[in-house]
Amino acid sequence: MVEMAADGEKQQGHRPGIYKQKNKGHKHGKHRTKGEIERENKGRVSVTVLSKKQRKEQKKMDRRHKANQLRKNKKDMVLTEKRRLGSRDGPPHLVVVVSLHARADAGAITKLLRGEGVGGIVHNDRCISGVSDSYGLILPRFKQRFTFLSQSTADMHSLLDVTKIADSLVFVLDSAEGWDSYGDYCLSCLFAQGLPSYALVCQGLSDLPVKKRVESRRVLSKITEGRFPDARLFPLDSEQDGTLLLRHLGTQRQRKLGFRSRRSHLIAQHVTFTPNSHAENTAGPKGLGTLCVSGYVRGHPLRVDRLVHISGHGDFQLSQIDAPADPLPLNLTVARAAKPSKGDVDMMDGGEDEAHVRVLMKADPDSRESLQAEAEVDPMDGEQTWPTESELLEAEEARKKKRVMKVPKGTSDYQATWIVDEGEEENGDMDEESSDDDDDDDDMMDEAMDKEDGETDSQHPGSCCDSEEEEEEEEVCSTERAGADQRYDEHMDEAAEEEGLKRYREARANEMFPDEVDTPLDTAARIRFQRYRGLKSFRSSPWDPMENLPLDYSRIFQFQSFERTRRRILAEAAAEEEGAMNGWYVTLHIIDVPFSVMESVQSGKPLVLVSLLPHEQKMSVMHVLVRRHPSNTEPIKSKEELVFHCGFRRFRASPIFSQHTSADKHKMERFLRPDAPTVVSLYAPITFPPAGILLFKQRNDGIQDLVATGSLLSCDPQRIVLKRIVLSGHPFKINRRSAVVRYMFFNRDDITWFKPVELRTKWGRRGHIKEALGTHGHMKCVFDNQLRSQDTVLMNLYKRVYPRWTYDPYVPRPLPWVKREGTVEMEDLDME
Repeated sequence: MVEMAADGEKQQGHRPGIYKQKNKGHKHGKHRTKGEIERENKGRVSVTVLSKKQRKEQKKMDRRHKANQLRKNKKDMVLTEKRRLGSRDGPPHLVVVVSLHARADAGAITKLLRGEGVGGIVHNDRCISGVSDSYGLILPRFKQRFTFLSQSTADMHSLLDVTKIADSLVFVLDSAEGWDSYGDYCLSCLFAQGLPSYALVCQGLSDLPVKKRVESRRVLSKITEGRFPDARLFPLDSEQDGTLLLRHLGTQRQRKLGFRSRRSHLIAQHVTFTPNSHAENTAGPKGLGTLCVSGYVRGHPLRVDRLVHISGHGDFQLSQIDAPADPLPLNLTVARAAKPSKGDVDMMDGGEDEAHVRVLMKADPDSRESLQAEAEVDPMDGEQTWPTESELLEAEEARKKKRVMKVPKGTSDYQATWIVDEGEEENGDMDEESSDDDDDDDDMMDEAMDKEDGETDSQHPGSCCDSEEEEEEEEVCSTERAGADQRYDEHMDEAAEEEGLKRYREARANEMFPDEVDTPLDTAARIRFQRYRGLKSFRSSPWDPMENLPLDYSRIFQFQSFERTRRRILAEAAAEEEGAMNGWYVTLHIIDVPFSVMESVQSGKPLVLVSLLPHEQKMSVMHVLVRRHPSNTEPIKSKEELVFHCGFRRFRASPIFSQHTSADKHKMERFLRPDAPTVVSLYAPITFPPAGILLFKQRNDGIQDLVATGSLLSCDPQRIVLKRIVLSGHPFKINRRSAVVRYMFFNRDDITWFKPVELRTKWGRRGHIKEALGTHGHMKCVFDNQLRSQDTVLMNLYKRVYPRWTYDPYVPRPLPWVKREGTVEMEDLDME
């Protein structure tokens, strides 16, 4: 035993191997830096890093240098784009002068800027085709060139078209008031459309005493800070002030507008029209022809195979693009002495020799985009080729069955087939009534409201006495007051007053009782509301977007993914390097143009042209998000014709309104809401956002009022808009959770038909129809809690609605403001 103990004392202890588990170290709350990790790894790379895609791990200084380099490249790109505008390599700086007050003179501003003291060379008067007050200005001192255009605010369409492509706007203010009411109206339209860079000028401050100049400028600054925060006000009373303004216009930061920066566009500086030959000309007395438009390309490169849109006139195709000589070269003195090169022509005198004009590119008819706006509809797509055997047997049996009916004596079998039973006639009337327009429910509400108003008027006890007192007061009224009333009534349209009263009553009824409809007494509810259905939950209940589509949907185009297509097309447009580049002076040959376009130019209207992106000529269902303009208080009903300004387009359409939600179903709004944004859906050509939206409503006298402003939302024909109607009933007898309800239906069959639809009350109770009682529309209903006697039982029914196909690209010119202002002053005078 002793010897064994001695051997155990000499035995060595156990040593752990390399695979022994090691416990984690204490977490001291500090993390290792990248440098500590690199020192610990000593250049070793883990297997997971090697198996991944090779990505170079940059150090801190490398990342900092890369960020500085990207920032520098972006800054250089912005500076290059800024310096190109107005230089030799870019288009002239287009400046539009707009007067915002009746006493402000825009012509005096343009006259002052073309003075000799400014140091510029005025060249090429009437450089904008059709516009008299326009000229080109070259400043050798600043190495820049400008094109000035004075646009009147009386023509709203021309004002909006010109400001869409203007590089800078010069707003002329009054020294005392700034802008008047119509000037504020114009500013609202311009801000909603998209405002480029601007400058505020004012004349007449130097005529004031020295002590009042500071006070006047302080008042103007206070007026303008609401619309133009941090904007500088330029006094323009001398040529030195004009030089400062030109320097500011040439060096200020340019504001980018999304709808024009992604498309090539130009304003016409020279326009000619060549009619087609007699064999090709088939459109009217003047017919079609080739319109040659010369101007500077702005934005992205202009391709000859793309379609072009002329604002207010439609879409057209190009045949070729020419390159004439630049009519406004920066080195004008050198250009006058130099001879034209072989490929160019001297345009200094305004002449244009077609023999020396160089052709840049010609369109290939095979690769040129088509003008097809609607899809080709085959009416036989849904037809059956041949009936089946079972259908033939059923038709044969139906033919053998003879209908027994009473006819007068001497009536032949052929005559008897034209005699219709009373039941069939009623069913036919019901079918026609059910296929009427969606506004039948609203008309029924209007009639009910009119009847109620008439009953209240007839039941008033003192109506006769009041009428006698009013007649006595009219006799006592003086002749002067009678003459003033007569003059006031001359300017009133009675038909418009009646229509406005009717629309106001409809809007008030819809606000007090949203979507409530009275069940007709002479028509079965299951026939009158056969297109409606009930939903268990408006949010989660399914609705097939391809179910029972209207015939108009066969004429439109639909994207598989609109957002993905938009990103792809805009990316391709940004990387475009073919075609006429930005700043080139070119002549576009536009084919098959009506002579009305040339007549518009000859009447003094500017011609604005834009190149369309792919698919932008095709029709689809467009959705725009708008908000009611505060100046408009008149009710705007759904499916009412409105005038749309969408990007460079201008058209008329009849849209529908719906709520702006993130759900898959959206409730239709009968009227344009003043307190919430609304989605407007309509049939219109596809336009890729972003783009500003302006909605106008045209009156009978030609005046167009601004209704709403907003932006383009999307293009989605599968967006479901549901119209809701609410049938109401009154609890007749209440017994705890069950109640007898009446006045919702008036026969037993209707109750059985709508029995699966859930009921609700205004006080939040939910229930369902249990059974019908009797034959006069009484029904027993069960709710989740006891009803109150003053509660109302409601049933929600829904159907999908679509906009009307009333798209019209031709919008009439609005009434000039001069006439409108005179009318307003006359009305105010009569009221006094």
